[in-house]
Amino acid sequence: MPSRTLSQYLVITAKGLAMGAADVVPGVSGGTIAFIAGIYEELIETIHRLDMGFFKSWRKSGFKAAWKHYNLSFLMALFAGVFISILSLAKAITWLLAEHPILVWSFFFGLVVASILYVGKQIKTWNPKVLIALLLAACMAYAITLAKPIGATDSTWFLFVAGFVAIIAMILPGVSGAFILLLLGAYTSVIGTLSQLGDGITKLDSGIFFSAFWKLLIFGAGAIVGLKVFSKALNYMFKNFKNITLAVLTGFMIGALNKIWPWKEVLQYRINHNGEEVPFLERSILPNSFEGNSQIGLAIVFMVIGFLTIFLMERFAASKKER
Repeated sequence: MPSRTLSQYLVITAKGLAMGAADVVPGVSGGTIAFIAGIYEELIETIHRLDMGFFKSWRKSGFKAAWKHYNLSFLMALFAGVFISILSLAKAITWLLAEHPILVWSFFFGLVVASILYVGKQIKTWNPKVLIALLLAACMAYAITLAKPIGATDSTWFLFVAGFVAIIAMILPGVSGAFILLLLGAYTSVIGTLSQLGDGITKLDSGIFFSAFWKLLIFGAGAIVGLKVFSKALNYMFKNFKNITLAVLTGFMIGALNKIWPWKEVLQYRINHNGEEVPFLERSILPNSFEGNSQIGLAIVFMVIGFLTIFLMERFAASKKER
């Protein structure tokens, strides 16, 4: 593994900050940021190599040699940036979702539309198999958005499942973990928990901190298990059935647009763990049917901003490849 200076590790942490910011926003993938930043292959290789053999290496060659062999300084620097970024942005996004939901979801909608085009145009060959894969994935994702949530999204078992599935964003560029959490109906719950953890730290409230920390520990455990289960299978699919895999990802995002449509009608509420009444079942409606200020003009502006965010990222990635 490469030997790096402190300044180089600080650059890796900065890239982790960018990945963390991406992972908080539905439609942008931390994997995509890693790909653009030139650390994707090293990240995947390091994760694949990390196993229980670390302890054998520790006993045989010492902790320092094992740490270097498994490239853990790289992981620590990267994930420190990811964690700091997610923790910093979670509270801001929680507030924005509460105060300006239409504008936030409009921005996310623009991000995902651009991501659909970004992933879809990487499909090199179109044939019946690819089209069928895209259509089936789109129909499946759309059906999921219509389904009633399978349980309280802040329950322990659900957080484990959410972490298990959302970790796919770390493996494939173009897939957002936050976007998958949206599909599962767990996005606001996880973001809220991260916000609580930040409150516990800033207010020195151990009760709030440990309550949030326990939930995130469960979520993280699910992510670690999911990473080990999915990594080999996903990389195999991507390397051997790239077009079909990209078609499935594209269809998945197309069908899921219903989930992040900015204008919703609440059909059913539930009481969350704080005793607050929050939406449980919603359906998409046209802006002119929305009760209250639909903010159509501003919503369109934020959709365009979201779209251009991905477009500019793609252009930046393309320019780096040409150098």
